[in-house]
Amino acid sequence: MPYQRLSPKDAALFADKHSDLFGDHSQLTAEQLDTNGLNQVFRVKNNRGTSLIVKQALPEHSGLTQHWPVSLHRAQIEADVLKHHAKISPEYLVEVLFYDQELAALLLEDLSDCSVLRTALHTKQQPQGIGIHLGRYLAKTSFYSSDFVLTGPVKKARQLQFNNPELCLVTEDLVFTDPYCNHERNSLSFSQLPEVRNLWLNEELQAEVAQLKADFLAKPQALLHGDLHCGNVLVSHEEYKVIGAEFGCYGPIAFDTGTFIASLILNLMTQNPTDSVSGRPYLSNQIDVFWQEFSAVFSTLMQKETKDQSFQNSLYQQRFLQQLWQDTLGYAGCELIRRTVGWAPAPELQQLTDASFKLKVQRQLLELGQYLIVQRQQITPANLLAKLAE
Repeated sequence: MPYQRLSPKDAALFADKHSDLFGDHSQLTAEQLDTNGLNQVFRVKNNRGTSLIVKQALPEHSGLTQHWPVSLHRAQIEADVLKHHAKISPEYLVEVLFYDQELAALLLEDLSDCSVLRTALHTKQQPQGIGIHLGRYLAKTSFYSSDFVLTGPVKKARQLQFNNPELCLVTEDLVFTDPYCNHERNSLSFSQLPEVRNLWLNEELQAEVAQLKADFLAKPQALLHGDLHCGNVLVSHEEYKVIGAEFGCYGPIAFDTGTFIASLILNLMTQNPTDSVSGRPYLSNQIDVFWQEFSAVFSTLMQKETKDQSFQNSLYQQRFLQQLWQDTLGYAGCELIRRTVGWAPAPELQQLTDASFKLKVQRQLLELGQYLIVQRQQITPANLLAKLAE
C-alpha cells in the first residue's frame, strides 16, 4: 500500500491485520493519543479491553522539516533500534510487533499501565530503581553493540544498517552548533542575553564543544538510542521501558549516558527548593545510582565478555571507563545548554510559571552546563553531586 496518513479507522484495521491479539469478532475502536507534527499515535482497543499502539511517522513537521530534510526512513530506524536493543535487553524495551515500511508505521505493545517518567517526576512521584534499570539498559546495549564484542566487518555492517544522517544532522546542529552562536533557531528571552553572549564569546568552551561534536561525528562506538530523556522512558511499579528511538545511530556511548543524566538534572533543577516536598535529594541519588550501576555493569562485561584480545587489557578498560565518564559529563553539559537556550527548550522549563524562578534556573543550567563541559576531566561523581547540592 502506498503511503497515506492513517485515520483512526485505518489504524484499527492496521492493528487488526498485523496482530492476532484481538481475536475474531472483536469490536475495535481507535483513539488518537498524540500528534506532535512528527508522528501520530493511536491506541487501538477491542471490546474486551485488549489494546495495541500504532505509531506512524508523518512526512512534514511545521518546525523540524522547515530547517532539516527529514524522511520517513526514521520510522525504519526506530523499529530496528528498538528490536536490536530488545535482543540484548528485552526487559527494558517496548516490543515492536510489526513494521510497515511503505506506511512508515509501527505496531507496538501498549504500555498503558506505565507513566511517562517526565510526567511522574513533575507530579512529585519518586519511582524507585530508575538509576539501576536505566544504567543496566545502557551498559548492556552499549557493550554488546561495540568493538568489545563485534568483529570489524559485523560492526561496520551495523553502522550501515543504522545510518541515520538526517536526524544525526538535527542532533549535530541543535546540540553542538546553534546554542553557541546567534542562530535564528535558538529560544532566547531578552533577560538571558548577558549569559548567552558569554557562551558565544567563550573560546575555551567553544573548543571543548567542538571536540565533543567531532567525537559525535567520528566515534561510532555503539548503537545509541539517540534521544534518551525522561519523556522517552515509561515507568510503573514493575516495569521500566524505553521508547522513541528514531534518533538512533552509531555514536559515542557517552552521548546516551550524558543525555539521560542531563534529563535527570533538568528535573532536579526545576524543582523549587521551597516546595514542601522536594524531589532534589531523590533525583540526586538517582543520578549517582545510574552512573554507579552503568559503570559496574559495563566494567564487569568488559572483564568477562570482551572478545577482542587487544581490548582485554585491564588498564585499557580502566582508561576507557574513565573516558566514558568524562565524555558523559561533556555531553550532559551540551544537553543542558541546548535545552535552555536552543530550539525545543525543555518541557521541564516551560512548565515553570514563576518567571523569576524560571530565569534563575535558566542561569543555573547555563552555568552548570559550561562547568560540566570545560571541567569534565577534573570532575568526579562526588564533585557532581556536591555541585548539584549547592
